[in-house]
Amino acid sequence: MSHTISPTAVRRTSLGGVLSYAWDAEVFTASDAMAAVGLTRSTTIDVIEELVEIGLLDELENARAVGDYRKGRPARRFRLRADAAVVVGIDLAPDHILTVVANLRGEVLVRRASHTDLAHDSPAERRDAAAAAVDDALLAAGRTRADVLSLCAGVPAPVDASGSSPAHRNGFWRRMNPDLSEMFGAWAPIVRVINDASLAAVAEGSVGAAAGVRDHVTLLCGRFLGAGVVVDGNLLRGAHGGVGEMVAFDHVAGVGGAGGLSERAAEWARESIAAGTVSPDSALMALPPSELTGAAVFRLAREGDADAARIVERAGHALSVITGVMGSLFDPRRVVVSGIDPVDAAQLVAAARESLPLELDLPAPELVASRLGLDVICTGAVSAALDAARSGVLDLADEPRRTALQRVG
Repeated sequence: MSHTISPTAVRRTSLGGVLSYAWDAEVFTASDAMAAVGLTRSTTIDVIEELVEIGLLDELENARAVGDYRKGRPARRFRLRADAAVVVGIDLAPDHILTVVANLRGEVLVRRASHTDLAHDSPAERRDAAAAAVDDALLAAGRTRADVLSLCAGVPAPVDASGSSPAHRNGFWRRMNPDLSEMFGAWAPIVRVINDASLAAVAEGSVGAAAGVRDHVTLLCGRFLGAGVVVDGNLLRGAHGGVGEMVAFDHVAGVGGAGGLSERAAEWARESIAAGTVSPDSALMALPPSELTGAAVFRLAREGDADAARIVERAGHALSVITGVMGSLFDPRRVVVSGIDPVDAAQLVAAARESLPLELDLPAPELVASRLGLDVICTGAVSAALDAARSGVLDLADEPRRTALQRVG
């Protein structure tokens, strides 16, 4: 049986092909696009003119005007309108909110950070704080909500395909994700709410330590443990968004909880001091309680403090156990330690490598430190927002109101 492809589907495919080329190209001509996409010249020109009308492409001065003309009719030149709209990435952690506004090429226009705390994490307070953070970043970028084409928020909770989080025994997940898809969707044309560790995996796979690797796990090791899992090039989510959820480590010897390894290092230091097992000469003893953080423990270990080094070694052993479990479950080629300072991540990886082969029957994954630091979740959110914009912008163009494109075009 033969199937006839509708003219609308053909047009959409042609638009999508040229727009995808333009998004990655710099300045280009119709001939450039025609060769890249494989359309006829007349179709290519028609598509380009439609994309200019929509507001996604700019027509520049022709080749003669820029001194690149030799003979014949000068070539018309085009480029993506990177400033036609903005995308927003937001990391909604329990203790901070990081917001980035970027143009359509992913170039950062504004980065804004603010602090929150778990004493003020009711759904209403979280929603208000998230909305205020986005509005503040947009204002700093000289933009408004009407300029946003796509927004992606990362949250410390499982998130399903609809952007919702399941119930939790103490309500934590829904406090971290209090219907954010609905709130942002009231004004943003394209909205994604995604688990924070999954966004870290997106960042590591696109611009980080897992770039080019089709099977990798990204471990968030800061305040809480989290894992983003990529298998055969696909980011795994699960029915309720629970792939990589770390509560199982409450029951794993050598780990014993879902607290992040940086947070656990500080906790173990406090416990050791309280138990009297830290040398009176240790620099740990001189730290005020408010400064006894995981970062401080790692720093003192690097400076040669024996008690701090012992704690980092313990954290490294826990990392090797976690990596072994992830290796057995998902068989990744690489595991990236992320979400903490890159120097601390490298130190943690070095402490874990010695015992890692003992945890696996399969070949041990390569254990590496992230270079993306504390911004990794927001980096992934911007990347996901850009991907959503690229895949969804023509759907908006097909709407009678052309909502987002009327705003920015």
